[in-house]
Amino acid sequence: MDRRRFLLAGASLAFASRPLLAAASTIGQGRPVVLATADLEARLVAVDLLSGAVLEHIPTTAYPRSIEAVGNTAVVAHSEMGVVSLIDGASRHITHVLGGFGEPRYTAGHPDGRHAYVTDAKLGQLVTLDVLTGSVLARLPVGLLARHVSINHAGTRIWTALGSKADMIAVVDTSTRTHPRLLGHIRPPFLAHDVACAPDGEQIWVSSGDERKLLVYTADGQIVAHLTADAPPQHITFDATTAYVTSGLSGTFRRHALDGRMLSLTRVPEGSYNVQYAHQRVVTPALGYGSLCILNEAGALLHQDQIANSSHDACIVSA
Repeated sequence: MDRRRFLLAGASLAFASRPLLAAASTIGQGRPVVLATADLEARLVAVDLLSGAVLEHIPTTAYPRSIEAVGNTAVVAHSEMGVVSLIDGASRHITHVLGGFGEPRYTAGHPDGRHAYVTDAKLGQLVTLDVLTGSVLARLPVGLLARHVSINHAGTRIWTALGSKADMIAVVDTSTRTHPRLLGHIRPPFLAHDVACAPDGEQIWVSSGDERKLLVYTADGQIVAHLTADAPPQHITFDATTAYVTSGLSGTFRRHALDGRMLSLTRVPEGSYNVQYAHQRVVTPALGYGSLCILNEAGALLHQDQIANSSHDACIVSA
């Protein structure tokens, strides 16, 4: 990649300096509900975010792996089956089941609440969806093993790691949201796993797939911080001022200030890998164990319940 050209391209795009307007557009004003995957049971588990009570089970195509809220639609990737399910958050009904994928992995939701970007590891694509119509709008080649993905809070730039231990990260321009454009690739100094765009619009946090490390990049691709972490791989989510980092192997949930300072550590069950924030709560389900933890912004564990045999991922929608 031509680094100079990439930096100039980055400088030309406006990044939001405030938390995502998706706080309003992504989650409605109804009761917040966690939708967690029951990977081995072909269903989702709906859990009340505030009480931790299980509300219902939602049958799906087999092997629901990842789930992401885009607007008030939950996008579920069934990696082994090559399909993506779309579920209306209010009714918790499946609205569309989309085929034509090789191995769909993870999803980034545009702040408009309508467009989703799904990584396809087998085909090496970033697939653009309209979640309201259930339409595939574009397929952009970004590199094989495309996996974890994040979009900045202006909706103009996507980063995706090419593998669970990735030597390259693809950077995509989504200024035209229905026609993404590949800008190039960045080679991090370790093998990357998760990528997460901070709400200040100025930082991208990258976790390692094989080391106890985190990196913080600027929006134009410069490394500004090296942080220590627990056992790899680590996963990251944010509120307006805080980064939440989980280590499923260590069974830890860390809070960091955006300048990298560690604020607190909470013990969570082993297998608590993926992590999501919304409605002043953080949720982390446990792969291979099936627990769901709900924590507050201070890192206090509010609820820990067994909801499935295994739960890979969770998101928060509004009922």
